[in-house]
Amino acid sequence: MAIRTVREVGDDVLTKQCREVKKMTPRIQQLIDDMFDTMYASNGVGLAAPQVGVLRRIIVLDVGEDPRVLINPVLVSSEGSQTGDEGCLSLPGKFGTVTRPMKVTVEGLDRDMQPVSWEAEGLLARCFCHEIDHLDGHMYTELVEGDLHDAAAEEEMAES
Repeated sequence: MAIRTVREVGDDVLTKQCREVKKMTPRIQQLIDDMFDTMYASNGVGLAAPQVGVLRRIIVLDVGEDPRVLINPVLVSSEGSQTGDEGCLSLPGKFGTVTRPMKVTVEGLDRDMQPVSWEAEGLLARCFCHEIDHLDGHMYTELVEGDLHDAAAEEEMAES
């Protein structure tokens, strides 16, 4: 297991379309393990492969319920809406207000390349949408309502 460098805004890899994973290999298994290590080390709740420089359709998530891997994810349905602050490991220290679906259904493959389908609500639904966007070369900043906020500056203001 290894912690990989998280690519930040300005890195071209974050703007590119990712390729499907056709078969599981030891290299892909290692990538998934490294993605979890990197996400946890960065105190994140989700990470997409392009964020560590790999143009493959793989995301990992852990919002405190159950760590999940989704390969070749597809958002098959969504309903409702939720608006809240969203941040990204590829834009550290910043967040912005984004509206996402309240409930989603996603399908894809697990790390054994077996079909899976999950219904998600709230934060998990937000994370699925955010990470799937990365696989298509999109960042949450494209959806921000208003300005981005500096997390450190707001913490300082709250403490004074």
